[in-house]
Amino acid sequence: MTARRRHIAHLHLHAELTETQYGDAIELMSGITPHVQAVPPNALQLDLTSALRYFDLSPYDMVQTAMLRLKGLYGIDCSAGLAGNRMLAAMAADASAPGDTTWVPTGQAADWLYPRPVTALPGIGRATADTLHRYGLHTIGQLTDLPSATLQRLLGAGQARLLAERARGHDPRPVVPAEPAAHLTADLALGRDCLDPAQHHRAVLGLAERIGQRLRRERKFAGRLTLTVRYADRSSTTRTRALPEPTDHSPAVAATALGLLTSLGLQRARVRAFVLRADDLRPAGSAYRQLSMDPADARARAVEVAADRARLRFGQEAVRPAALAD
Repeated sequence: MTARRRHIAHLHLHAELTETQYGDAIELMSGITPHVQAVPPNALQLDLTSALRYFDLSPYDMVQTAMLRLKGLYGIDCSAGLAGNRMLAAMAADASAPGDTTWVPTGQAADWLYPRPVTALPGIGRATADTLHRYGLHTIGQLTDLPSATLQRLLGAGQARLLAERARGHDPRPVVPAEPAAHLTADLALGRDCLDPAQHHRAVLGLAERIGQRLRRERKFAGRLTLTVRYADRSSTTRTRALPEPTDHSPAVAATALGLLTSLGLQRARVRAFVLRADDLRPAGSAYRQLSMDPADARARAVEVAADRARLRFGQEAVRPAALAD
């Protein structure tokens, strides 16, 4: 008896969603299949395997139905990937323009992966990519052709085994129905590919300022930040770091966010977009703050309160950090 072939869809939602709107999108997709997994901050994965028989549609038509429902009811544009497992579906979605769907049939997965850049594989950061590039390994096909012992010498046994499995398109993870954890996100899509580290720094600083303002407005503290950088070749890198203490203070958020940016070592990377996500949220009244004997800290927080009041009265552009001034 052979296992039933899976059909997994990955939907990128091209909208800055509130927590309520994200929940509404999940509920809408649950009308198609009960197997819907949130992929914060703005994606969903659907296991369509059982839904195909119920709706009597092809996998491709099922994805189009899902996209039409999101567009018709909530005005959300999507790009979609369709494949036999979660990893391939996500990679196919990354390769799709808004409104388009990339379908990677199970029997064609190896051919589809072969010419793609190694940076398209999930889990490959810039440091790993640089190591592979130094040895002339630029495509996924070159990884699959490489003897496993050679790859282990380059990356270590554990990482080499995982990377080899991914390069062959293997991903056994099921779609697990789950609600997204409470989070706040801020993103910035650049008008053109940006190679300037100073502009990268400015972009992330601006996102941190937006996150800090939203935290204070919603009276929440964040305990963790995640920075996602999307590149011109449609690949992306993600880093996560806990804040020194739960906070809504913009300079503290900015310090951690810029630390994440520095850890990526982008140098002259061609960046297309940044996404900053704050999670591990808790009510401001239930979180602690380490007292400081530094009067500058107290002054900075007092200035922040005054700036928030000015923005509330005169608009968001009334007060901005000097580093973000035009």
